[in-house]
Amino acid sequence: MGSPLILASGSAARRMLLKNAGLEFSAVPASVDERAIEDSLPLAGRDPVSVARHLALAKAIDVSERHPGAFVIGCDQTMSLGDRIFHKATTVNEARDTLLALRGKAHFLNSAVCLVQNGGLLWSEVSRACLQVRDFSDDFLASYLERNAQAVLSSVGCYQLEGEGIQLFDAIAGDYFTILGLPLLPLLAALRQHEINHA
Repeated sequence: MGSPLILASGSAARRMLLKNAGLEFSAVPASVDERAIEDSLPLAGRDPVSVARHLALAKAIDVSERHPGAFVIGCDQTMSLGDRIFHKATTVNEARDTLLALRGKAHFLNSAVCLVQNGGLLWSEVSRACLQVRDFSDDFLASYLERNAQAVLSSVGCYQLEGEGIQLFDAIAGDYFTILGLPLLPLLAALRQHEINHA
């Protein structure tokens, strides 16, 4: 029996993707302060892609240190508009501000994934998806927020593409797995390359 495979995430969507791909793994959420890690990065290295990569690695290392020998998958996703990085809204008013900032513009979801063993990085990748938000009306926004008040607080963009959030968009460029926060195809290729848990 080879070394175990661990997903350093509590995300149900990520667990579903790995399970559906036929992988045998356990899920162990990382215990890291994401905002503290982000704030510790030098300003020059605080772009959305770098932040996602650093957070994914920090999560994988955290779990790896508690599970010697295991192969650990770390993941993180940032949402960005230009150089601005968004975080989850904590109130419906904050969600309204986020959606107004995105209205009529294209933003990116930056999904980082890495593979770590014994605290050492074996592989990493960042995949990006570009999402074009339509120029929706104020009335639509008000009714959308009223119908989806709880859901908008559970995702950084205040939308879920598998639900009514799809009504916010004109166009989407990027793969489904990246949008869900786990670049699955490159990860599966890396696992095969390292002869880990190949199905």
